Amino acid sequence: MMWFDKTNPVAVFGDVRREIITVTDRTHREDGTRSIEINPDTLMDFRALPFENDSFKLVAFDPPHLERAGPKSWLAAKYGKLSDNWRDDLRKGFAECLRVLEPGGTLVFKWNETQVKVREVLELAPIAPLFGQVSGRSGMTHWLVFMKPIQAIDALELT
Repeated sequence: MMWFDKTNPVAVFGDVRREIITVTDRTHREDGTRSIEINPDTLMDFRALPFENDSFKLVAFDPPHLERAGPKSWLAAKYGKLSDNWRDDLRKGFAECLRVLEPGGTLVFKWNETQVKVREVLELAPIAPLFGQVSGRSGMTHWLVFMKPIQAIDALELT
């Protein structure tokens, strides 16, 4: 949902799903519904990215943030939901993002800590962020920037 232009030719927009979601939302249309189209360039799982090592200068990683959500949750439909194994999933996601980055490449990570604190998530990252910013109405969304080290990646123990 953070993309300004999902059709920009210099970017690859990836998601694990392709679908149109229509839910109840009385604020948008007269019929009381809202639709969102999730139409990635490539269907992919962030735990196993379909790209060669050192392929990108920049990666944006915005995984699901919700640990708990009801079966009709608008937020879960829009953003996805963490699995029961979310710590391992995020650990693999960080490793994959760093694997596909060129040495010196930038990883932008977005996290909303409504249910899981950002400090818990950062424990899963193999490197520390360089800097970040808190945003949102309640100050719960964190934007963090990492840089893949230029030295040998083997020292990071990404697996």
